[in-house]
Amino acid sequence: MQTLALNGHEAGRWEPKRLGLRLLSIAGRLATTGRRTWLHLARPAPFTGLALDGLRRLDALTAPG
Repeated sequence: MQTLALNGHEAGRWEPKRLGLRLLSIAGRLATTGRRTWLHLARPAPFTGLALDGLRRLDALTAPG
């Protein structure tokens, strides 16, 4: 995931432990409404943009095969 989602960013070269600690330090809250579950991330956290950018890039990839 790190090489696919974070290419072109310095986080793509971070050690897995460092990346995990930084991404898990983002405060978040789960909310359920109807049949959907939403994850609300804190905006002022320093790595929220990095996490959202990585998720967008992973979502844009096509499935293999």
